[in-house]
Order: sequence, then C-alpha cells, then structure tokens
Amino acid sequence: MKQLFVLTGFLFFGLFSSSIMAQEDPFIKDFLERFENSRKYLILVAETMPEDKYNFKASQESLTFAENLLHIGYAVDWHSQSLLGGREARDWKTDTVFKTDKKSKKEMIVTINDTFESAIQLLKEFDPKQLGDELDYFGLNRTKRQIFLLLADHITHHRGQMLVYMRLNGLVPPRYVLFQ
Repeated sequence: MKQLFVLTGFLFFGLFSSSIMAQEDPFIKDFLERFENSRKYLILVAETMPEDKYNFKASQESLTFAENLLHIGYAVDWHSQSLLGGREARDWKTDTVFKTDKKSKKEMIVTINDTFESAIQLLKEFDPKQLGDELDYFGLNRTKRQIFLLLADHITHHRGQMLVYMRLNGLVPPRYVLFQ
C-alpha cells in the first residue's frame, strides 16, 4: 500500500510539476507579469483610438492602425503557440482570424484579448527546461528564451507605431504603463 501511495505521489508531481516550475521560474514569472501589463496597455490603446480612425496609416507602405493591432495578435499567436508550444503555424495568406476585413473595433479587441489569454495559459505551463532549446528563427538559431524576448520586442515595435498614429490624429495616447 505504501508503494502505491509513493507511486501515486510521483505520478501526481510529474503531471503538475511543469506548470508549477513555469510559475516558479524567475524568468517566466517576470515575463508573464510584463506580458500581462503589455496586454492591458495594448487594449487600452486599442480602446482609445476611435473606430473611424482604425483604417488610418501614416503612409501607403504602412499598416493601418487595425492591421498593426491584429498583426500583434498574429505574432503573439505564432511566437507562443507555434514556436514555444509546437503547434503548426497559421498561414498568414489564408488565415482569417488576424485579418481586419469586416471586423469591428470590438471584435478586434476581443481577438487580441483572447490571443493574449491563450498565450498566457501556454506560458504558465511552459517547461523552463526548454528555455535553452534552439530553433530556427528566420534563418537564425535562437533559444526559446530569446523567443520570449523577441515577442515582447515585436509587440512594443508595433504598439509604438499605433501610438504615433494616435498623435497624428490629434489624440493623446494613454499614459505609459511601467514594467512592460
């Protein structure tokens, strides 16, 4: 009976240890706090821009405000679910989840929020032992730790463009949220 109890304990620990380890790993813990703040700020930016300005872009070559928003969503999905989680990547050319066509401002914000939520759930369960694993990132070898950082940089890059679009439309962007 004692052996069964010990075996059950090991099994239970094995099933839930990766989730517990991810939450206890300092890098992942810090990243998740930053990522959640980034989500809140991005949604605040998206809510502040009037819907009639969602098609604004600074130049012909630029993405619109809405395209920047959903491009962030696509990148969050790809970096988290595909590169870190192992799911097959969405095909940008055929994907409709992250295309702006006929989507309202509200629908886009829901899509972004849901995408971040899915990423957060995956990252909470991410095995920190995989942080050093390497993969191909546009022809470069990058660790999964670097993928976390690249994701954060990508969000900041496109959100920065969205803030400029707000200024170009005479709007004051929401106050910057620290630690994101």
